[in-house]
Amino acid sequence: MPVVTIMPSGKTIDMPVGTRLVDAILAAGESIAQKCEGKGECDTCHIFVHEGRKSISKIQRKENEQLDSIVGVGSKSRLACQAILGEENVTVELLGFASGL
Repeated sequence: MPVVTIMPSGKTIDMPVGTRLVDAILAAGESIAQKCEGKGECDTCHIFVHEGRKSISKIQRKENEQLDSIVGVGSKSRLACQAILGEENVTVELLGFASGL
């Protein structure tokens, strides 16, 4: 089972392959905003994936279009509700607006 590490808290959690990153983040006890309830129609769960990017699901058209509308997007950006965990360990960073801060 891959391990998801959540920054800046450093919390870790083992999650099965196929888990959405947003669900792993919530299962670890972290807070993350989800205005669209996981439909990929907003930007509130925008995170950075620092390690394990190649293991998570590829960005689909809907997510890519949403990311294009967000200020501060980079090559490590994903919507946590759309990214599916693969077999490798992943390190994600919650951004201030994603964590509700």
